Amino acid sequence: MSSRLRTAAVGVALAAALIPAPALAAPAPGPAGELVENALPAPPKPPAKPATTSPRIAKRTTQPTAVSSAVGTQAAGTNGGAAPGAKATQKTLVLYDNTGSWAWLGEAYAVQTGNLVSHGSAYVMHPVGSYTAGEMSAYTGVIYLGSTYDEPLPVAFLDDVLTNTKPVLWMGHNIWQLTARAPSFATTYGWNWVQYDFGAATTVRYENTDLGRSPLATPSGLMVTSITDPAIASAPAVATGSPAGPINWATKAKNLTYVGEIPFSYVDHGDRYLAAADLISKISNPAMADRKRALVRIEDVGPDADPAELRAVADYLYAQKVPFTIAVYPRYENPLGADNNGVPEAANLAQRPEVVSALRYMTQRGGTILMHGYTHQFGAVANPYDGRSGNDFEFYKAHVDANDSVIYDGPVDGDSAAWTQGRINSATTQFALAGFPKPAIFEPPHYAASAADYQVIQQNFGKRYDRGLYFGGYCPGGACGTGVPQYDRVYGQYFPYLVRDVYGSVVAPEAVGNVEPEPFNNHPARLPEDLVETANQLKVVDDGVASFFYHPYLGTTYLQQTVSGLKNAGFTFVSVGTVMAG
Repeated sequence: MSSRLRTAAVGVALAAALIPAPALAAPAPGPAGELVENALPAPPKPPAKPATTSPRIAKRTTQPTAVSSAVGTQAAGTNGGAAPGAKATQKTLVLYDNTGSWAWLGEAYAVQTGNLVSHGSAYVMHPVGSYTAGEMSAYTGVIYLGSTYDEPLPVAFLDDVLTNTKPVLWMGHNIWQLTARAPSFATTYGWNWVQYDFGAATTVRYENTDLGRSPLATPSGLMVTSITDPAIASAPAVATGSPAGPINWATKAKNLTYVGEIPFSYVDHGDRYLAAADLISKISNPAMADRKRALVRIEDVGPDADPAELRAVADYLYAQKVPFTIAVYPRYENPLGADNNGVPEAANLAQRPEVVSALRYMTQRGGTILMHGYTHQFGAVANPYDGRSGNDFEFYKAHVDANDSVIYDGPVDGDSAAWTQGRINSATTQFALAGFPKPAIFEPPHYAASAADYQVIQQNFGKRYDRGLYFGGYCPGGACGTGVPQYDRVYGQYFPYLVRDVYGSVVAPEAVGNVEPEPFNNHPARLPEDLVETANQLKVVDDGVASFFYHPYLGTTYLQQTVSGLKNAGFTFVSVGTVMAG
């Protein structure tokens, strides 16, 4: 098999959450396939200074009356389950904007927030417009995502934020509506908003660590705040790089934390997204344990694997007392005869006894096998490379465009719950014929599947180890699973810690990426020192897991450098089962 093609192909798994996408000028992406690399876009550029005379702003001349701070009956909404290890006594309310041409983006931000919240608590999410007076009293924390400029916010919500003692995390737009409801906001909270900055603030310093902020995010603006009373207010994170000088990326006073953007657009490794993930976990579970654990997954192992390479990896990790997982597809297909003079090839795992023996050797040395699809390719087509197992997508269609970017096109032809169940059943049969039980964890090839596929995976396994794909329209009104997925609005998300996502599955994190000695599909090369740097940035997240994956055909030198680097950085390697247990 061509190692160059294989190296290029495996990196597609990262594209679900990374940034090489052009800024979108239209209110929404175009036809299926135009949203390059699944970068979640940002709303259009807002006015530099919001107009406080807007009719949507309901001012007060007196302070609103206090509401009850007791936890009462849960208000109507969509209940999101918590991940193992979350705090049972915590419940978080996630509110989002859902008006205007960018309403779908508010839902997408809510989905990403809900996924992250699940690490610390269960949650309910719904549009802010349906908020009722006193509702936040039923929760232990609130997160509001201001994605629509001048979204009409319920006065009851604004007043409850100002009078309740529950912790509130406010991201993005419409902070001016809140300050207008408090006649003396700056005096009470010790800070106020100024205007949006559109300069190149491309670094965010949080927890004494520099995190990245993509230049693609700068046109959407970052709200500048001014701290007038340092005895009351502080800046947990500061953005630099703009000609305007340092900007308070996050501002905190009393029970309110404000972030001057929604940092889920154009996310890369080591991004300011990590600061948001930590701030979210501080709302969902303020008592979060700050463990620094690491995971390693050996990737793309099939009947075509080299047994010697597998044994060498197992020997090294065993000697280092490092548990690991092995992502296995049990059938190899090469229907187009790539690198084989056009002659098709196929083999089941049981037909490769030396590979079976090597896999058994790996499990005896601390390896856990997960199901990495059935064939890791789809039919007799290039999807998007050459049709071979390990190179191509299995549960999603994709192509490479003229700019060498991977374009996600939508579900494969014939995609359905029954079809997906058939792939899982076939894979289970092949594992059994090779003498292995059905794996307990699933990883979609290249981290890509349709919403229907994810639902079937949840029903069969309940556990995944990946970066998920999510779709606009899947959670109308916050009710996930009740809408029609919009496959032209696909976005990815990586997690820095264990979550239970909106499909209901417990998802082990993978936020560090993998070693790639060569650039591919507009992604730069990544070497062990890059993975270790990302892991060090991940330290800003309480309970962050430095999880990476590795291809055995690279030998063990890069693996040794990565493992030793993570250990020296203070991470302890554990099994994926340990992380998934919470």
